Amino acid sequence: MAGRINDDDVKAVRDAVPIDAVVSEYLQLRNAGGGNLKGLCPFHDEKSPSFQVSPSKGLFHCFGCQEGGDTIAFVMKIDHLTFSETVERLAAKAGITLRYEEGGYNPGHQRGERIRLVEAHQAAAQFYTDQLDSPEAEIGRTFLAERGFDQAAAAHFGVGYSPAGWDHLTRYLRGKGFSDKELILSGLSQDGRRGPIDRFRGRLMWPIRDVGGEIVGFGARKLRDDDNGPKYLNTPETPIYKKSQVLYGIDLAKKDIAKVSRAVVVEGYTDVMACHLAGVTTAIATCGTAFGGDHIKILRRLLMDNGSARVIFTFDGDAAGQKAALRAFEDDQKFAAETYIAIAPDGMDPCELRLAKGDEAVADLVKPRTPLFEFALRQIVKRYDLETPAGRAAALDEAAPIVARIKNIGAQHEVAVQLAGMLGILDTQFVVKRVAQLARWARDRGGKGPAQQTPQRGYDIHAPAQAAAGPALNLRSPAHRTERELLKLALQRPELVSPAFDAYGADEFTAPPYAAVRQCVQDAGGATGAPPDYLAAVREAAPNDTVRALVTELAVETIFAKTVDEAYAGDQLVTVRLRAVDRRIRDVQGTLARLGANGDPEQLAAVQNELWILTQYGQSLRNNGAAAL
Repeated sequence: MAGRINDDDVKAVRDAVPIDAVVSEYLQLRNAGGGNLKGLCPFHDEKSPSFQVSPSKGLFHCFGCQEGGDTIAFVMKIDHLTFSETVERLAAKAGITLRYEEGGYNPGHQRGERIRLVEAHQAAAQFYTDQLDSPEAEIGRTFLAERGFDQAAAAHFGVGYSPAGWDHLTRYLRGKGFSDKELILSGLSQDGRRGPIDRFRGRLMWPIRDVGGEIVGFGARKLRDDDNGPKYLNTPETPIYKKSQVLYGIDLAKKDIAKVSRAVVVEGYTDVMACHLAGVTTAIATCGTAFGGDHIKILRRLLMDNGSARVIFTFDGDAAGQKAALRAFEDDQKFAAETYIAIAPDGMDPCELRLAKGDEAVADLVKPRTPLFEFALRQIVKRYDLETPAGRAAALDEAAPIVARIKNIGAQHEVAVQLAGMLGILDTQFVVKRVAQLARWARDRGGKGPAQQTPQRGYDIHAPAQAAAGPALNLRSPAHRTERELLKLALQRPELVSPAFDAYGADEFTAPPYAAVRQCVQDAGGATGAPPDYLAAVREAAPNDTVRALVTELAVETIFAKTVDEAYAGDQLVTVRLRAVDRRIRDVQGTLARLGANGDPEQLAAVQNELWILTQYGQSLRNNGAAAL
């Protein structure tokens, strides 16, 4: 049984492995002056670097959380290893053979659990890569070739092949001295009827490495139609593999991510390969899970969250990809880096794009395009009809809370202004104030966001009587007062408002109950040439008792004017129509704002023409009154 590691060997390991080289495997370090280096602490969340490394002393210290020590202490803390496991791991990197006291060195005994599991994965990776050259693996080599990956590319990424038999790898690793317990614990094998069998069979294999470069799991791609498993099968959760804490390709990308302060997040193993081969060497991917908070922590330490840091997501253009992008936006504020989304116009992923259009197209794809917040907002906004006030209001209700989550007040204000433009709301300050109000509510509630409000019931002209009470009418509103007067005239004195009234649409009445009554008049045949049973016909046309009661109410309510004549009726007709024209002018101006200078020329011309016509009509109503109707 192996005993304690020789003290001289421990010292040799400390001296042989520079602390800055080890720490740089996990986070970006920059000059802190005085020969020291600094970075974002990996042991607690922070916005500005308080973690310092002294290469000359071989020590690190965080002035934020007070963690500190030498190289061995750092690795023990960050990888959750025991002292001997850490020394063994660092000794292996330095090529130092350790001596053990009280029994001497026996490499097969007393190895730490993590080290044994990592060694099992390393042996499995070698086994898989050797198998890729076998006749059975031709289907795998064909798969790679069809996607533009040659033998050199496969070797660079360590791609291998798992034989289709039941226990090829299991028997191989047993021969290497690994126990059945270790094979099950590692996730490389699983329980079968007669003992452990291989977890991965007949698949292409991608080794998944942690940020320190050690293989901790595998991703396996289905190749055959008779394989009833999922398209991609990953290593299960193990003591060394947590899918929420690993990023495929991070070992290859980390140095360039730190160097250029940019990371490209793609969706799959082949996308990472395609990006790296196309020169986008900062590409990484999640392993069978959504991009989340733990992934962000890994990237933040490499990006160091400086002002020029960029994270670019290249999700597919399909519905699933858009959903993934919106999930990523949920965590957007955990970055200090700016986040973008890049989607190929034809919806191809980076692997497909490289095949179809070459390396240059992949490089062009990941140049920052659309800010992630803008993409998320546009996905929300496009679900609404922005040509109507109700549609714009509903879109604002859903989008404003998202903008309110932006912590930087300056950025929040800027995005709120952009949201107003997306919605075509000309009163920009109204949107800015709404966002600021929601942000204050969120802060007051401890960052939980505004309390969910129960929406008021709208007025549905087709709803049953008990459900269609409608909103309370504000008779102090000039618009509602005039609309009510016009409806009373249409019901009590139809000859004074016809035939002009019959040309009015229900949408010219801003109160839903009044729009419902206007619809009843139309369904009853209109106000022009009203027959003796006109009122009865209008009441009969009502869709429910609530609307019918309002028709009756308006039919008996006194008209406000002392003199009810054509002049008074004309004033009500003009006022209602003019307000409708002004509302439509604002809608069209909003459309112009959304289209911008780069919109489709024909569409721009049509909208500008409509705006000109409406403006002229409104002016005519103001100048000529009822004669312009």
